[in-house]
Amino acid sequence: MVFLCLGHGNSKAWLAKNSLPETTHVIDLSNDFRLAADQEFNGREFVYGLPELNKSRIQQAQSIANPGCFATAIQLALLPLAQAGRLTDDVHVSAITGSTGAGQSLSETVHFSWRTNNVSIYKPFTHQHLGEIGESLAQLQPQLNLDINFIPYRGNFSRGIFASVYTPSDLSQDEARELYRNFYSEAPFTTVSDKEIHLKQVVNTNKCLLHVQKLGKQLLITSVIDNLVKGASGQAVQNMNLLFGLPETTGLSLKAVSF
Repeated sequence: MVFLCLGHGNSKAWLAKNSLPETTHVIDLSNDFRLAADQEFNGREFVYGLPELNKSRIQQAQSIANPGCFATAIQLALLPLAQAGRLTDDVHVSAITGSTGAGQSLSETVHFSWRTNNVSIYKPFTHQHLGEIGESLAQLQPQLNLDINFIPYRGNFSRGIFASVYTPSDLSQDEARELYRNFYSEAPFTTVSDKEIHLKQVVNTNKCLLHVQKLGKQLLITSVIDNLVKGASGQAVQNMNLLFGLPETTGLSLKAVSF
């Protein structure tokens, strides 16, 4: 088992230069293999590693493309609607991430002195995770034809993603919550909460908490994850467990900072 934790664009270069046995599984945490067009490379076939979407494929896979952190939070907020064919209008997303979501490269906006007491947007409507989100939704709801209007925010905290996702829906609140609970009934890390949710409930865990609310014609889904765990390393371990036939939760029974 090899985990590739290189920067975006570097995993392909590493695999091109280094020969691994066919029996060696690879889980890549960059965005190099997440899109369908990139999932065959140098004799390897990568499966998109969102367990709540592709569990059976992951269990049989040779190599895994670990999802992006924003993509994980947003997809988990929308997959039940896509499976039910209920995504019928444009989707709007406002999501904020901590400073650790910016990777390890130095830049002005990752410095503590810039982040503290500060909030800003970046890559509005053009974030690189939109491609993988669109492909996953279309996997469940073919011929999907809508826009995902995504505004990402840089937050003045270190860990976590809080995503607010809303779209017009004719489902009632009770119908929507039942739809979500049924979809995630066998997902050990994704839970639908009756109460409003907050980041400290998931920081330091591999959990995703969802809250579903109907306000007028809009269905609002809030989604929270730890970008370093469910959004990265924890999901990679979850995928490894599935690859090797281990219980999906092995090594991931972590307590949140608020419990």
